[in-house]
Amino acid sequence: MIDAAPATESRPMSPCITICALGADELCSGCLRTRAEIAGWLGMSAREQWDLLAVLGQRRAARE
Repeated sequence: MIDAAPATESRPMSPCITICALGADELCSGCLRTRAEIAGWLGMSAREQWDLLAVLGQRRAARE
């Protein structure tokens, strides 16, 4: 996994861009998170949030 977290472990902003619709692939068309990832965002540690952002970057790159 890509080490995207800054040294301070501050929390990132939510990846939500208010284009919320789950597609046939079960990913949000706006942020590319699954329903479970969306629901669990606030309960994640800063590290988990940064790790998920790295995964979302990989998902976005795979779509291009």
